[in-house]
Amino acid sequence: MSREWVEALHIISLVCWFAALFYLPRLFVYHATADDALSDERFKIMERKLYRGIATPAMIATIGFGLWLASFATEHYLAQGWFKTKLVLVALLIAYHFTCRQLMRQFQAGRNTRKHQFYRWFNEAPVLLLFGIVVMVVVKPY
Repeated sequence: MSREWVEALHIISLVCWFAALFYLPRLFVYHATADDALSDERFKIMERKLYRGIATPAMIATIGFGLWLASFATEHYLAQGWFKTKLVLVALLIAYHFTCRQLMRQFQAGRNTRKHQFYRWFNEAPVLLLFGIVVMVVVKPY
């Protein structure tokens, strides 16, 4: 497969992953304010399907296509400061992804103790990571 196809698939996967990471914490906001059993169960299902069916497969694809893309010029990329910074930001994004899993599990077990305001702020983290990643890849500031 050509580099261009791998890059396209990497970007498509990234968009899907971020879409899920933008929406999942928004579901947490709504779930934290739900006050009836029917809504609680509905949010549990939506969160689980989004995390397992979209977010995690998209993360795996993004990482896989990213590694494949980097394999076309590994030494070049590893010598670039911007690329190293991007890797740190991606590591933080992966940590955010698994933090979402932990929060989802708390909701699933009926043990959420956080208010909706926490999730509103928590929802902003992937925006900052996206900003940093895009700047590193496009601008290559160093």
